Amino acid sequence: MLIKKGIAASLGIVIGKAHIIKEENILIEQKEIPPEKVKAEIKRFREALEKTKSDLDAIRTKVLAVLGKQHAKLIDSHHLILSDPLITKEVPKLIAEKGVNAEFALSEILDSAEQEFEKIEDEFFHERKHDIFDVGKKIISNLVNSEKVSLKDIKEPVIIIAHNLYPSDTLHIRESNKVLGFCMDLGSKSSHTAIFAQSMGIPAVVGLSDISRQIQSGDLVIVDGEQGMVIISPTAEIIAKYKLRQAELHKQEIFFHRLKGLPTVTRDGHKISLMVNLDSSADAQELAAAKSEGVGLFRTEFLYMNRNAVPTEEEQLKAYSNVARALGSLPLTIRTADIGGDRATQLGIKGLKDERNPFMGFRGIRLFIKYPELLKTQLRAIYKANADATIKIMIPMVSSLDEVTTVKKMAQEVKTELSEEGFAIKKDPEFGVMVEIPAAAIILDSLLGEIDFVSIGTNDLVQYTLAVDRINQYVSELYEPFHPAVLRLINLVVQTAHKKGKPVSVCGEMASDPYAIPLLVGLGVDILSVPLKMYLRAKYSVRIMNFERFSALAQQALGLPASEQIRKMVEDELK
Repeated sequence: MLIKKGIAASLGIVIGKAHIIKEENILIEQKEIPPEKVKAEIKRFREALEKTKSDLDAIRTKVLAVLGKQHAKLIDSHHLILSDPLITKEVPKLIAEKGVNAEFALSEILDSAEQEFEKIEDEFFHERKHDIFDVGKKIISNLVNSEKVSLKDIKEPVIIIAHNLYPSDTLHIRESNKVLGFCMDLGSKSSHTAIFAQSMGIPAVVGLSDISRQIQSGDLVIVDGEQGMVIISPTAEIIAKYKLRQAELHKQEIFFHRLKGLPTVTRDGHKISLMVNLDSSADAQELAAAKSEGVGLFRTEFLYMNRNAVPTEEEQLKAYSNVARALGSLPLTIRTADIGGDRATQLGIKGLKDERNPFMGFRGIRLFIKYPELLKTQLRAIYKANADATIKIMIPMVSSLDEVTTVKKMAQEVKTELSEEGFAIKKDPEFGVMVEIPAAAIILDSLLGEIDFVSIGTNDLVQYTLAVDRINQYVSELYEPFHPAVLRLINLVVQTAHKKGKPVSVCGEMASDPYAIPLLVGLGVDILSVPLKMYLRAKYSVRIMNFERFSALAQQALGLPASEQIRKMVEDELK
């Protein structure tokens, strides 16, 4: 028996036979193209592009029908890649200048692009790299007229094991109806593949490093999408344990649906506000069905993706108003865009140079203060959308008081400007900060005079506190939300904010972790904001806990020296 620990990408447990997907390796040879045939070679390349566009259209139609509009946008982004000058201009240029065949020219350009992507330490762009290579492989397949082995041809129920799965592969997984779950060497929780898996309700574990080389087709495998574990060749005892757990989860799902509309209150009567995180205004339609208490985090980065110019005020107003209308009088917390300098460069913003370490660099509110027109446009749209809504503004990546006062000063200027333009400001939005840098937690007492609420972004707070990049295969095991330093920082934030009567929310992954929820509530967190899919599970976790008991346990946890001891204490209490 071998146990591999990875990243829990999609909840659920599944037991089945492994089916290995080998990387599709097309041997690309460099061929010399004589000058008189260069035009014909470029024409052949352009025909392959057109064929790839047709293929994408067909895939988009299927995605729209099977997975819906939100996921179909991914195919739209692939269309944009096909239109990128990197593909449309650089490849023909290389064919003409060096007199090489189209396949070789394209592979050279993709290799060069990969080297550039490797320099960007940003999870989002690491995942987008796979989109570009997915599109690149489609073009090459059309150039060499190769027929790819499709996952939809799988005949028996299996667990897919792969080095990497591309978005088009995941569509075939859905079509096959034979895939019980999947595991990958690569990937993160924010990868498209992981998002597809969550949407399809297929258990998945990613970021397993080398599982595709440690397993054979036909091996019995358990995928534990809750713990992020894969068990290869499990013992009879382990199989029996997991089958029992599977049955329990099935009963839970049925039970969770009965919680819709019930209050999020602990067994001893302590009320918690439970809200949802949104990544797109398209998700607004699902809000009503969830019967949530509002949106605790509306990420606005989607407005800046897959485009070459910044979003206009009108575009942003439409997106914010769409969600605000769906919520009615319930609160909508909009986070100003947390994009980095690398993204800003692609949006046509000049004056930025490559950063050696963008994750620690020019992003979030730092970038928006440097380029105030970006912040001003977003604030104008938010103020307009707030006319008949309850909108709050959350500032990301805050590390100093000066950043907060600068944003508020600009908000005041925007308010004055809108009034002079004849726009009636009915009410001011509340302002809050996202505590995701230890410095913000430590100086929070200095910030509270300027803000109305605090939200803890635990994903980044854990990374910055422990100096661990959770998608770095060499250190990801050190990413530990139960680390004593993390809990003590969260406690510091709650205690500091409550002294001034300011509420504290948590909107990172910890907010939907069934073992972390009792600790967070016990520490005094007022609001939890979770992904829509996790909403009822999180409500269940709150409703079964005893606030007084976990208030005491949380204080004990603060005195424990190791994360293992803290986690065990919570697990023992919840048994």
